[in-house]
Amino acid sequence: MLRVGLTGGIASGKSTVSALLAEHGAVVIDSDVLAREVVAAGTPGLADVLVAFGPGVLS
Repeated sequence: MLRVGLTGGIASGKSTVSALLAEHGAVVIDSDVLAREVVAAGTPGLADVLVAFGPGVLS
């Protein structure tokens, strides 16, 4: 199985390339989506962030 990692700056086309690969049957794992899910409101991940850095990190 070929594994491809897409990297680049803001607006460099990563999402466009990911969408094209997905259209051709590739499995796309979006680390931005995973990161948002891990620290979503009410999650243990967010609780850990608050313990480590304090509530001021949210403002």
